[in-house]
Amino acid sequence: MPSFKDPKRLSLMAAIMGSFVVGLDATVVNVALPSISADLGGGLAGQQWVSNAYLLALGSLILIGGSLGDVLGERRVFAIGVAGFGIVSMVCALAPSIEVLIAGRALQGVFGALLTPSALAVIVSTFPPDERGAAIGSWTAWSGIATVIGPLCGGYLIDATSWRWIFAINVPFVLITLMLVAVAVPKRGRETRDVPIDWTGAVLCALGLAGPVFALIRQPALGWGSPGVWVPALLGLSLFATFLWWESRTPYPMLPLELFRRRNFAVGNAQTFAMYGGLGITFFFLVLFLQQVAGYDALQAGLATLPSTIVMFTLSKRAGRWADRYGPRLFMGLGPLVAAAGLVLMQRIGARPDYWTDVFPALFVFSLGLSATVAPLTATVLADADEQNAGIASGVNNAVARVAALIAVAALGAVVSASFSSSIDGTLGDRPLSPQSQAAVESAKERTLATIDVSALPAAERAAVAQSVQDASVDAFHLGMGLSAILVACGGILGLVGIVNPRRRVRCEDCSGGQLVAAPLDAVRLPEREAPTAA
Repeated sequence: MPSFKDPKRLSLMAAIMGSFVVGLDATVVNVALPSISADLGGGLAGQQWVSNAYLLALGSLILIGGSLGDVLGERRVFAIGVAGFGIVSMVCALAPSIEVLIAGRALQGVFGALLTPSALAVIVSTFPPDERGAAIGSWTAWSGIATVIGPLCGGYLIDATSWRWIFAINVPFVLITLMLVAVAVPKRGRETRDVPIDWTGAVLCALGLAGPVFALIRQPALGWGSPGVWVPALLGLSLFATFLWWESRTPYPMLPLELFRRRNFAVGNAQTFAMYGGLGITFFFLVLFLQQVAGYDALQAGLATLPSTIVMFTLSKRAGRWADRYGPRLFMGLGPLVAAAGLVLMQRIGARPDYWTDVFPALFVFSLGLSATVAPLTATVLADADEQNAGIASGVNNAVARVAALIAVAALGAVVSASFSSSIDGTLGDRPLSPQSQAAVESAKERTLATIDVSALPAAERAAVAQSVQDASVDAFHLGMGLSAILVACGGILGLVGIVNPRRRVRCEDCSGGQLVAAPLDAVRLPEREAPTAA
């Protein structure tokens, strides 16, 4: 446990705890939606917007949050984000109506957008380059833990007390985080960078991201052909293009476009898009398949993915440290290829899988590759930006990851759904079915991955309908995992081809016999005149 004599470790703990609370709330709310609806009403639309208001605000404003951290100081913006998140959590806990709760969730997204990129910027400002990989690995591992603890703790709190406690429980964590910030996080205020805030860019960015994010959130319910999807998508893309044009002209841009001329930053974000698109597809369809086809309940499906979190927690810090030592290129190249191999193994999963022989081996291999990739990937993207741009660099990387997952689930999800429907039509299309069976099949198509209750169907049709839907579900799941494997493998190829190991400089006093002993493989000697003189 870090002591108050170790400010770096305490700063890391503050960054972890702040991000942990955000991650916890992002997952715990889904478990609470039925209880919230029973208490406050609002129906299905109210349930959707309790979740979507947070995602929309966070996705739209995360670039702005990163930029403000660079301009005003990451310590200040991180503290504002943490404090605001705690205050709004109490608003959510005490919400008298569904409308107040939705507004509170939107404000949680606003403060989460300040908090999330600033947490990584705090790590960058606190740790020297040769220690950042391990620190970011620890941050990554604990962030992953939050996604697992959220549903488990939320389920317990809801059953034992009330859904309101899932928000109120944030307050002690927030207070401890603010104490750590006050004690340990170094100050770097606006006086170090007297740069005006790019308000025009901020508005264009927020509206430009809000349109596509809103469209992707609404697409599963409305479909691509709905004006409620393509109108905000096109409008948002137009505004985001205007934002990029503005950033290329203004003397003080919130997003310095020259960052994308840096090889590792550009390639790292392209790899982030591929990796997190694949991750979004994987966990969305895996949990769905286990519940709707394999017969797991919600808790069992959540526990089924627990090994992935355990592997990430165990190996992420080590992977970050090894990437600092040997360079990130091989980790960012081979790690995704190992993860893709795990996804290929999921092709063995059938309608009634044995967890330990079918699901676990594939998930374990996938998790090994993921653990080798995530911390080095994040550290490499941040390392290729100047420290004064750490916040916006983190914001870009976070925005890319979140948008990639939304796009992958929406776009590739439509492909998987079409495959499911086509498979059923291929096996049942020429067979005359009763109205009851036709209705059951159409209902199954709306859920994509499904099994159906055939007890009410004519006896002569039960076996054929049940088998057709089950086979279509398995085929659609395999297609989803195959597409995810392709995306993740593309990320690995990008890492191998595009990433360049940064050259490290080592002081001559650290060298023995003229050799760079115990130095990274790509280290270069610091000239003698730059070596420190003895006191």
